[in-house]
Amino acid sequence: QVQLVESGGGLVQAGGSLRLSCAASGGAFSSYGMGWFRQAPGKERELTEAISWSGTRTRYADSVKGRFTISRDNAKNTVYLEMNSLKPEDTAVYYCAGQPVANYYSGPLVGLGEYNYWGQGTQVTVSS
Repeated sequence: QVQLVESGGGLVQAGGSLRLSCAASGGAFSSYGMGWFRQAPGKERELTEAISWSGTRTRYADSVKGRFTISRDNAKNTVYLEMNSLKPEDTAVYYCAGQPVANYYSGPLVGLGEYNYWGQGTQVTVSS
């Protein structure tokens, strides 16, 4: 069983920062492409940032460019999302997602349907 557990969400004022963490267990984390998605009430789940298994390649949404940074520490089985200059429109439940990939697949996974494993989500609320 693969388990992903997010933490670090909370309430923050606009312009503030949060650091989300996703701890993985039950699988070969170093072989997983990982991503952070978010879903606001009444809206579809969308990608914020994704990272390759090696941590050398990333992909991000235009809405978070220059503000969010994804990273991973394979030795600790953990992926992070550093969130800076937060805006009220960033308010959402943030989900960690993982998918096993072959080691020759060096790119990040950007599609919602490309991930089989998901965390329970952590709430991020940004006040104006």
